[in-house]
Amino acid sequence: MTHPDEVVIYNTDDGKAQVRLQVAEHDAWLTQKQMAQLFDVTTSAISHHIKEVTLSREIGEESTFKQLLKVPGQNRSVNHYNLDMIIAVGYRVRGPRGSQFRTWATQVLREYLVKGFALDDQRLKSDNHDTYFDELLERIREIRLSERQFFRKICDVIAASSSDYNPKRTDVQQFFASIQNKLHFAVHGKTAAELIIARADAAKDNMGLTNWDSVNGPKTKDVIVAKNYLTDDELREMARLTTMYLDYAEDRADKRQGMLLSDWKDLTDKWLVFNEREVLTGAGSRSHKQATDYAMEQWEAHKRTLDAKVDAKDMAALEAAVRDMKNK
Repeated sequence: MTHPDEVVIYNTDDGKAQVRLQVAEHDAWLTQKQMAQLFDVTTSAISHHIKEVTLSREIGEESTFKQLLKVPGQNRSVNHYNLDMIIAVGYRVRGPRGSQFRTWATQVLREYLVKGFALDDQRLKSDNHDTYFDELLERIREIRLSERQFFRKICDVIAASSSDYNPKRTDVQQFFASIQNKLHFAVHGKTAAELIIARADAAKDNMGLTNWDSVNGPKTKDVIVAKNYLTDDELREMARLTTMYLDYAEDRADKRQGMLLSDWKDLTDKWLVFNEREVLTGAGSRSHKQATDYAMEQWEAHKRTLDAKVDAKDMAALEAAVRDMKNK
């Protein structure tokens, strides 16, 4: 069983598939399932083409086949096939995906594999560090010192350390919302939306908010932020979790462990379990829109109550002034 050294991401030209190639022993590797995704065919078709390549003795089966850990950190292996086999299968697959990948593999990936390991040799000679991970470590430390809210710091670190991060991806906001909800749930047992609906109350002082940005009191933008309803104890626990999470991310970067967004979701669950926190499964019982709508309803009711109190106070002051005038 072999551990992959790192990961290379390939996006198909049509944008419909993203394939994660494991890099190990100076070569790139894919499973049959990944090849099926890459070439947009069935797994049985890939298996058939592999048998054809092997029977024709184009390339030796032993050199193209290896068991690799499917997911870094999990002791579970699966059959992988190297770049020679992937390209050979690609020649047999009809359609644009095969030719597009062959072009990328021969012009870009081959050069990367050769230069990557040549650079490793140079690094051993000069005792320099891998530039990518050094820059990542520096970025994580900069984020630690920033004044950004603690959850934004976690988003920044995940974005900086995920090789497939793209802010234009439609699933990125959903991913970050999932991580945010996991941290909220670990602290108080509710998602961000559930917390807002549980604690926003027009009848309470400051509508139930415990903190806000403005020195002149809460504003509209404050009432839809879940963090603003946390108690002091909960805020301290959230701050501790953030520091621990940043430590975790920095440790992985220091060990030169490449990451994808999907890796962070799985590792966040494991990290929470290790730190004896409850792990959220699912998206919770309330949506972001429901929480926003509810908070705004409570805010409007709260403002009406405040306006009524101001009107009553003004009226009392006016009546007192009239009485004073009559007594003179």
